[in-house]
Formats: sequence, structure tokens, C-alpha cells
Amino acid sequence: MTDKKLTLLLDFHSGLPIYTQIVNQVQSQLANGILKPGDQLPTVRALAEELRINFNTVARAYRILDEARIISTQQGRGTYITEIPPPETTRKLRNESLAELAQRFINEAVRLGFSEREISQMVRDKLKNESSRGGASRKESQKVKK
Repeated sequence: MTDKKLTLLLDFHSGLPIYTQIVNQVQSQLANGILKPGDQLPTVRALAEELRINFNTVARAYRILDEARIISTQQGRGTYITEIPPPETTRKLRNESLAELAQRFINEAVRLGFSEREISQMVRDKLKNESSRGGASRKESQKVKK
């Protein structure tokens, strides 16, 4: 068990489901070494109370993390971070998060009356802008590392 406390920052206006935000942040904290295998997480009930969200939302996030073998819940003992999941599990979780984001974006854009062509063009334009900015940032960080 650890003295570290799980820190989650939830954005209720992001459009990304709360349970997905929890999954992503636990996974990110594990990947960044903030959480380590063997660290204990709060109980579903305790985390739901702390975050002031529905118990079922936390239970869903924990179930996803458990199915991905990122955490293990042991009856009567608690919930613990397991070994770092295999890359295919991480890839699957990331793809599911991206698919949910894309679906929410598309649903909202269609609701606002945008055509498929307008939506596609906007995504292409934004990706082009992002890759232009990101490419320069990556090159700069590579120079610093050398």
C-alpha cells in the first residue's frame, strides 16, 4: 500500500464521459510513474464521494480498468494497480477513448446542422494545423535531448 493519493481532475463540460476521464487519468498516472504496480486505489464508494459523482460511474471506470488488467480488486482487501498492461491493451483503451470523442463530436456537429463534408473538412484542417505545430515542437524537444 502507498501513501500516495490518486488525484483526478474531472471536466464535466468536456463531452468526454466521466468514467473515461477516470480510466485515462489512472492509465496516464501509471504510465508516468505517479502510480506504480502495488499502489492501492480508493474504494469505489470513497472515490465517488470524494469526486461527488455517481457510484456507478466509478464502478464502470474500475470495471474497464480491471478488464484491461490495469487494476485488480480483491474482495475485502481493496483495489490495487497491477503490472503495466501490455501495449495492445493500452492501444485498445486509447482507441476506445478516441472513438467516443469522435462520436460525441460528430453527434454535436450534426445536431448543429453541419454537413458530413463540412465536418470532414474541419477535422482535416485542424489536423493539418496541429501536425504543423506538433512537428515543430517535436523537433525542438529532440534538439534539447541531444
